[in-house]
Amino acid sequence: MDMKLRILIAFVFSLFFIGWLGAADQQLLNLVMPDAKVLAGINVDQAKSSPFGQYLIRQIQANDAHFQQIVTATGFDPTRDLDELLIASNAAQPHAGNLTLARGIFNASQIGTAAKNAGGLVQTYKGITIIGDSKGAEGFALLTGTLGVAGDLAGVKAAIDRQTAPTTLPAALLVAVNSLSTTEDAWAISQVPPPTNIAPPHVPNFPALPPNAFQNIQQASGGLTFGSNVVLTAQLQTATPQDATALAGVLQFLANLGLMKAQQDAAALGAALKTLMFSASGSTVNVSASLTESQAEALVQFKPQAKTARPQSQRRNRF
Repeated sequence: MDMKLRILIAFVFSLFFIGWLGAADQQLLNLVMPDAKVLAGINVDQAKSSPFGQYLIRQIQANDAHFQQIVTATGFDPTRDLDELLIASNAAQPHAGNLTLARGIFNASQIGTAAKNAGGLVQTYKGITIIGDSKGAEGFALLTGTLGVAGDLAGVKAAIDRQTAPTTLPAALLVAVNSLSTTEDAWAISQVPPPTNIAPPHVPNFPALPPNAFQNIQQASGGLTFGSNVVLTAQLQTATPQDATALAGVLQFLANLGLMKAQQDAAALGAALKTLMFSASGSTVNVSASLTESQAEALVQFKPQAKTARPQSQRRNRF
């Protein structure tokens, strides 16, 4: 996708708010692909009322040089006009089968003009305008003045079809969605195993994980709540209690090792790792962490230092 259009679409659906979710909107769930395996949602209204949410909004407004320019071009200010996001994927392909659904207040005409000016190509499908990239691979559409969808072009068209033929998700998945979205400010559910090797982002000197470190995880769910502390809770489902006990031990060991390796300038990261706990209960691994508001803000501000080459005199002679 053209870079300018990609930036615009990302802005319109405000993915920088990922990390909060609230009660899932049924109309958004109706548009999800029926074979969805991964779901996550954001109650932006709820997030904006929290101290941590307000802090992040201030950071975005102060540090994003393009923020006001795009607000002016689209007439859409996500800090004011966005209400809720729902992210869905069938986990079939890396760059397909993903949808971002948004509820808010959208100026379709102004957003469409801005997208076309950014290089987007326009087509109409069942009376709905879709603005896609020059290759016809990805795009977005405003189904109404308060409902939008973005993703691969085939997925966007399928979501448009589901306006008149809503999706019925599996009962077990809906129960999990309703449970998490009504108790957490942020939530996510995955019914597929994670990648075989996940490197924690922005962790200096974190040890390489074993190739099959997460092979026993069958599905996962969790969420964030915002209050006096920012609290993470998650559950990782394995096949047997033995698998859960082994996985909890490996994860706790890696967290402790990462904490020891955290450099002095990574105090915020160290504070987060210090509260990260793993425990096994039956075949489930429970994950928890709790940060104070100030610790959470410091973690957002943390930036890893670039690696520097050692002086030649300190390098080991290999010959």
